[in-house]
Amino acid sequence: MFSTSGDVLNLVLAVCVTLLTAFLCTALFYLISSVSKAHKVIKKIEAGVVKAEEVVGMLREKIKSGGAYLMLFSEVAKKAMEYFFDKSRENKEEKSKAKKKK
Repeated sequence: MFSTSGDVLNLVLAVCVTLLTAFLCTALFYLISSVSKAHKVIKKIEAGVVKAEEVVGMLREKIKSGGAYLMLFSEVAKKAMEYFFDKSRENKEEKSKAKKKK
């Protein structure tokens, strides 16, 4: 069939090159597939981070605008407490005056 050992060697080399090429193509396919999946995951994470940043920014704005309302509410509460303390003090003074008159 083969006349010389050179022909056999050439055939073995051809088979080895063919198998090596098939292995490299398969490895390259899986590498590209893995990189593509990693890219998709990174894009999803990036979108999640952007949404989280938007929520944090919105909360920051709400807190800033709510801070003015909070200060106003605290002033109103302070004035209301002073008013009620003054009223209770006046009631106590009136009761003590009424007891002294008796």
